[in-house]
Amino acid sequence: MPDPHPETEPSRRDAPGGAARPQPPVRYGFPLLATYGQRVGGFLIDIGIPGGLLAIVLIAALASRDLDVIMVVYPVAALVGLAFLVWNSGYRQGRSGQSLGKSVLGTRLVSVGSGEPVGFGRALWRQVVHLLDGIPLGLGYLWPLWDERRQTFADKICSTLVVQADL
Repeated sequence: MPDPHPETEPSRRDAPGGAARPQPPVRYGFPLLATYGQRVGGFLIDIGIPGGLLAIVLIAALASRDLDVIMVVYPVAALVGLAFLVWNSGYRQGRSGQSLGKSVLGTRLVSVGSGEPVGFGRALWRQVVHLLDGIPLGLGYLWPLWDERRQTFADKICSTLVVQADL
């Protein structure tokens, strides 16, 4: 017997490989947008955990007062940080819609047009474009507070939304 309330089940679309991908919760036919708190919290997780670990390593290198150690540790730490950024914000977020922070806070990055994850290149480009959010005194980062679709400047340029994930 068919379910009398099909709208209570999460909508699913086929993901690559035939697996079903959960879709964001929907209200009145539109995805529920992430709150500003979820966006900020996800960002803090995305930079806080790796940034904290890298800071500890760099401080330990400085504490050694050994110039050879410092000259090796700093470039390696920079490469590790860049690799993490590319993996988390490009690959992971582009493929699934969720960086580590977004998955913890229950949000997902999707394309405005399709509602699907944006892919590696566009997700990584969005991170670069986020630099524009900081130029006018950080106004772009505050823009989601009053924007109808809760988008930063980078979201508008890249045609992306941050929505509630199906938890």
